Amino acid sequence: MPRFIAKRRSRPDWYTAMPPPSVPLSAGAAVPHTTGGPAAERSATKRRGRSIPLHPLRGFTAGRRRHAAVLAAVLTCSTVLTGQDPAAAGGAPAPSVPAPRLDWKPCVQDSPFDCATAKVPLDYGSPGGRAVELAVVRRKATGPGPRVGTLFFNPGGPGGPGTVQMPQNYESFPREVRERFDIVSWDPRGIGSSTAVNCFANPEEAADWNGSKAAGFPVGEKERTAFVAAYEDLVRRCEKRDPDLLRHVSTAETARDLDQLRRAVGEPQLNYLGISYGTILGATYANLFPGKVRAMVLDSNIAPRAWTNDASGDARRTTFLRVGSDLSAAATLNEFLDLCGSATTARCAFSAGGPEATRDKFDRLTRRLRDHPVGTWTYARTVADTVNSLYIVTPGWADLAGRLEDLWQGREPEPAPFPPAPPVPDPNPYLGEEQAAAVLCGDSPNPRDPGVFHALEEASAARAGDAGRFWTWAAEGCTTWPVSPGRYSGPWDRPTAHPVLVVGTAYDPSTAYPNSPAMAEELANARLLTNEGYGHTALLNPSSCVQEHESRYLVDGTLPAVGTTCWQDTPPFSAPKPTGGVATGGGGTVGVVS
Repeated sequence: MPRFIAKRRSRPDWYTAMPPPSVPLSAGAAVPHTTGGPAAERSATKRRGRSIPLHPLRGFTAGRRRHAAVLAAVLTCSTVLTGQDPAAAGGAPAPSVPAPRLDWKPCVQDSPFDCATAKVPLDYGSPGGRAVELAVVRRKATGPGPRVGTLFFNPGGPGGPGTVQMPQNYESFPREVRERFDIVSWDPRGIGSSTAVNCFANPEEAADWNGSKAAGFPVGEKERTAFVAAYEDLVRRCEKRDPDLLRHVSTAETARDLDQLRRAVGEPQLNYLGISYGTILGATYANLFPGKVRAMVLDSNIAPRAWTNDASGDARRTTFLRVGSDLSAAATLNEFLDLCGSATTARCAFSAGGPEATRDKFDRLTRRLRDHPVGTWTYARTVADTVNSLYIVTPGWADLAGRLEDLWQGREPEPAPFPPAPPVPDPNPYLGEEQAAAVLCGDSPNPRDPGVFHALEEASAARAGDAGRFWTWAAEGCTTWPVSPGRYSGPWDRPTAHPVLVVGTAYDPSTAYPNSPAMAEELANARLLTNEGYGHTALLNPSSCVQEHESRYLVDGTLPAVGTTCWQDTPPFSAPKPTGGVATGGGGTVGVVS
């Protein structure tokens, strides 16, 4: 076992002992019940050879994801779809729809990526009506070795533009996957360069709306009132501009789009990698089109029962509190501060010379910012930036430490830079909050009364500190959002043609680790791979161990052995020490995938 793991503090109790999702917030529940966490998985399998590597990610691009600070949306009185008839429960398209034509061309001159546009029905129940356009991007298999097929990728969000994020993060895909698969991604309906939800007439109008509310989350009654009013105003604007589109951007409809894209590239079955929200999209596809699953990797999961509130529209807690984002972010922040405090200031600028002193320093900084912001860096903006910056360990954690130290010294820090623009036609499409809200709020039930959010915030803060305030308010916009009539709420256990590989990271600031065992249990046939490390997703915080298992699975169907655990190569704030090898030796082969 690597030394940094042996020295690490034991994982909080909530990682391994979680009550069912129906337990109220005040009881400390956040995520569906599981029978064990990373420690249980680790004890089930003895590692052979040397340990393996990893590094973390966030749900929007390598290092870039919009504030989770309010992805709006909710449920009104839509039908809860739990019947056995797939068509009645958001199942396979009723009328037959021709596969779209993809006319691939280089995205821009000399780009290694190809772009195309697919047309699909707005409403699969009425395929002869309005169509929407999907922006699609492809990178052909590089070889050597025979091409296996096409791998579809969803970068999460909801609201992640695949036409930007796949090219941006292409080098993060396992080498053999890049060699053997064409990798295809797309902007889901309602997002980015596809037919998009846009509730403003121009950028200035959008900027004015954004300035009408507090950055991060509201603090105090005056800010809370303005925050609620801003999202009520956003819904009114969206309803006026394109109400039909708002009601047809559900995950189930995106899963149907994905099946149309599969048909368009000529694949008899789907190969898929979904991260973060992309895991819910993958699970939805697997249950609407179970016979079409060839290989599916779900990385940094959202438990389906938590996402759907157990198929009930009466939500007492928000999506993110049910998923456990507040507790997981708090645990990851504690690790950040402990590891920072154990490092020198040369490696972590915010270090106070020890874990306890560094945690105390952070607490004093946030208390000070409540009364004395540093320029535009308020308490709430700093907390939001901190949580978002935990997604990617390298270089995200060191950059975060530098900004916190600037604030400690009374200097206004520079915000985290955006990653380089990829060679695609529109590397910076409009990605307003309403796009993510339209998906989240239509799919996942949230409280309908804005008056409950302050009490939810205080309860979450009591158990998760500052991170609890951030994640509570992240879904407030859902209180008045219109319902998506096509949302899918289960069942989640339809037997798939081939098994699914589920990957979960121990210290994830967004999708808490227990969601991954829950996903593996809720699906009919899935194998869990535990990633002992930090950050959001193993894809953008790569582990050579995870990558090798994913490559074996995607190429020839070989699953890791039950209980397999991978380790992070290099802990945060330490000098790189490359290692290699697979943690547990040969995995179980579950039939060669063809």
